[in-house]
Amino acid sequence: MSPRSAAVNEELRRRSRDRLLQATVELVAERGYEATTLADIADRAGAARGLVSYYFPGKAQLLQSAVHRLMHRELAAGLEREPRTEDGRELLARAIDVILGLARDRPLLMRTHMAGLLRAEGFIRCPEQQRLASLLRETVAEYGSADPESDYRMLRSHLMGAVVGVLLPGAPMPAELLRAELFQRYGLAWELGVPPGEKPRAAGA
Repeated sequence: MSPRSAAVNEELRRRSRDRLLQATVELVAERGYEATTLADIADRAGAARGLVSYYFPGKAQLLQSAVHRLMHRELAAGLEREPRTEDGRELLARAIDVILGLARDRPLLMRTHMAGLLRAEGFIRCPEQQRLASLLRETVAEYGSADPESDYRMLRSHLMGAVVGVLLPGAPMPAELLRAELFQRYGLAWELGVPPGEKPRAAGA
């Protein structure tokens, strides 16, 4: 039996890593951060416990990568949904709606993620975070930014602040009000993106 090629081995590693990231999102959303162990994650992913440590130095790093992967996947789907568009304002509106939607629909997971960013490890620049950053930077460029890097960082800060506003225990802000504030800041019409209470528009609708 011939040995596997480097490309096949790389694909197997990617799949193993993705299973660990997906298992982390599922378990933290179900149980919370403290009640989820690395062994639990390995079991859910069908992987050996040592494989977790091979890819990630600890649970905090694993969670950040897992949530950034989720955010990237959700954002990519939101930007590419039908009807497809190259309108920068529509794309930015969709991006805002995706991130606010994650805060609304996955509060435990996103609250845990935001709290993790304030730990000593801070903001971890993993491959998943870099893919998310690249997508947001491209969105800002499509919107018409003359300085996509700086404006991406500002957008990231605004979005993080809005997520905290939605999730703040004891004093949450309605997502609709935060959406209105962000849309006003960027000069976006309310009907762009997916306004609250609406489903994504189908092609030809």
